[in-house]
Amino acid sequence: MHRIVALALPDVVAFDLSVPAQIFGHRDERDRYDFTVCSEHPGPVPTTTGFSIEATAGLEALTSADTVIVPGFFPLDAPPEPVLNALRGTRARMVSVCTGAFALAAAGLLDGRTATTHWRDANELSQRFPEIDVRPDVLYVDEGEVLTSAGVAAAIDLCLHLYRIDHGADHAARVARRMVVAPHRSGGQAQFVDRPIPEGTGLAQTCAWVVERLHEPTTVDDMARHAGYAPRTFARHFRAETSMTPLRWLTAQRLLEARRLLEATGMSVDEVARRCGLGTAANLRLHLAREAATTPTAYRTAFRGSTIR
Repeated sequence: MHRIVALALPDVVAFDLSVPAQIFGHRDERDRYDFTVCSEHPGPVPTTTGFSIEATAGLEALTSADTVIVPGFFPLDAPPEPVLNALRGTRARMVSVCTGAFALAAAGLLDGRTATTHWRDANELSQRFPEIDVRPDVLYVDEGEVLTSAGVAAAIDLCLHLYRIDHGADHAARVARRMVVAPHRSGGQAQFVDRPIPEGTGLAQTCAWVVERLHEPTTVDDMARHAGYAPRTFARHFRAETSMTPLRWLTAQRLLEARRLLEATGMSVDEVARRCGLGTAANLRLHLAREAATTPTAYRTAFRGSTIR
């Protein structure tokens, strides 16, 4: 029997906890998994959605776990030292969902590793824990004995991935059918993220200027001139404020505009490519495949859909 322990930290994200509970704690899985919820102390744990859940065990449950799952929590302060010591002391497979990565990071379990979290919190994770290679653009990262997922629904993808590792693709597909979800999305598939314009910084005006001219062949050198910096100085400041290079940000903004046009208009792929500054349909396909692991047609189909009236 594989023992899975979910560590609920206050205020735990109820959805993040419910996903492993449904996959591993469901009555259909009781001959394969023993699922327990623990906290620093047994008893009620507040959630981010206004109700409490009951943790039936304390930190001692971690010592006998085969897999430890840390759901997201908020605020993102470091957990108390007894919790961190308990995380460091277990030899279990370690898994975080969404902002649960901040707990693993605070315990030093992600040092020197690649990890992910919800795209909105990826920059903070990277800044607070520079030893981690944070990937804000994937659904989950499998580093063997340590696995991390992006936010919200990506928890389903990671937990099905764990089930697939434990029992094979056929059994994982059966669980997916029970949950009425797609049986497999690869971890490398991108989170569909927004790349906001930096606020309250010296670069905000330049970034806004670029966004207004995405249909033009604006370059990083053009951005540097607008900001009043030499190109290398501009690149250094930009990376410090946004945790990405100017070229990556510019490409991301073009792709964000392409996605908007694919969702909201009936423009051809060629016209969308021209309007967002990527030039050609082939170039749009290349960048969209690299950044979001999809095609313009597939993206449009997935995100336009039909309107519920």
